[in-house]
Amino acid sequence: MLTTKTGLQIPAGLTFDDWERAGRQLSGILNSSSWWLGDWLVYGKDHYTDRYQRGIRAAGLQYQTLRNYAWVSRRFQLHRRRPALSFQHHAELASLPVGDQEMWLDRAERLKWTTKQLRSAMRKAREAAVEGARPEGEPTQRLAVPGNRIEWWHRAAERSGIAFEQWVLATLDNAAERVLEQVAERAQAGV
Repeated sequence: MLTTKTGLQIPAGLTFDDWERAGRQLSGILNSSSWWLGDWLVYGKDHYTDRYQRGIRAAGLQYQTLRNYAWVSRRFQLHRRRPALSFQHHAELASLPVGDQEMWLDRAERLKWTTKQLRSAMRKAREAAVEGARPEGEPTQRLAVPGNRIEWWHRAAERSGIAFEQWVLATLDNAAERVLEQVAERAQAGV
């Protein structure tokens, strides 16, 4: 087989076994290249801060794509990456705390989940957690929030490496704790 920039030339008479083997190899290259590009960008940003934008342009890929690869690569050090799982499996888990990442990676690897099956299992677990956190029969409280704030909060949660729902709850709990401590301090001071 001959690879070119625009395609793959497959010889006539290729056996099924050779065709199948080539598919596995191509799939492995595709999955590995996401890691390679992510690691490449992380290295460039760490070592060539003043020039790495030029390197990104030279690579010819969209900045957002590379940024996503780099973000996942930063969230999973080499020793934590699972060769049996795709880059996309890892990307699905990148926003979670390390312990949760490991738990989901273990399950996905053991049960040989596709990324779609992993995503579905995570969604079901989140729904069950939300239901379990609420006493039976207690209505869900809704809060009207402008869309731009939600986007902003999602970015903050992502950069913190925490799932969005966890970030919202932790942020509100921390704010409430600070206010209540200040009120208690003022009350003790007689203010």
